[in-house]
Amino acid sequence: MNKEIHPKNYRFVVFKDFSCDHSFLSRSTIETKDTIVWEDGKEYPLVKLEISSASHPFFTGQMKFIDTAGRIEKFQKKYAKFKKKA
Repeated sequence: MNKEIHPKNYRFVVFKDFSCDHSFLSRSTIETKDTIVWEDGKEYPLVKLEISSASHPFFTGQMKFIDTAGRIEKFQKKYAKFKKKA
């Protein structure tokens, strides 16, 4: 096995989902500048998440409504000129 291809900084990292304020401790090689004090009193690197299994509708069974109407109307308005030519 090549020794140069494996990551050297495999360490404990806290992943925090800010949409539902859920966090969990895992191991990763991800680089981050933020840190947080975990429940055990130690300081760990922090990775900020927008969505995780605690907030994703597939895992929770609850649908969160996102403002998609504005995006659809913007898309239709943007490409309306191409529809008229066809």
